[in-house]
Amino acid sequence: INDDIKNLTIVINGMSKAYAMTGWRIGYSACHEDIAKVMSNIQSHATSNPSSIAQYASVEGLLGDQSYVEEMKKHFEERRNYMYETINSIEGLSCRKPEGAFYIMVNFSQLLGKNIRNYNINSSMDFANFLLEEGKVAVVPGVAFGDDNYIRLSYATSLENIKEGLKRIKELIEE
Repeated sequence: INDDIKNLTIVINGMSKAYAMTGWRIGYSACHEDIAKVMSNIQSHATSNPSSIAQYASVEGLLGDQSYVEEMKKHFEERRNYMYETINSIEGLSCRKPEGAFYIMVNFSQLLGKNIRNYNINSSMDFANFLLEEGKVAVVPGVAFGDDNYIRLSYATSLENIKEGLKRIKELIEE
């Protein structure tokens, strides 16, 4: 990249996905020094400082051996693919294969208006409560993300947990 383009380029990223450091709230940017100063001024008034432990762990993640990152990505892909295929095989559920985060947004709109085990499913909150109370499966209602026809599932857990959770969901819906 020539210097003119380099001076106009801003890269913003975080540690959450690439290094499985969700909840640490560490991000970074690469940009021209003048832009970085302005960003720093704005950020200092918007959020508090991350702990020194989180900062050192992030530096190690960025500068350390990257081989484990590829291994971790393989595990995430395996879990994502399993969830994608299984969800789309469950009657009344569908999803698209995610390309970024470790969440899957599950469309359950075919179940809206139905009564399952004496639970009226009229919203993502209803469906989430039903899954939690009857199946002991925790999901996030889609209304929190602006679409009440969806729930959000995470695959940032073991494949064992994913298999068990999806088995419970399938049993509840298809019984």
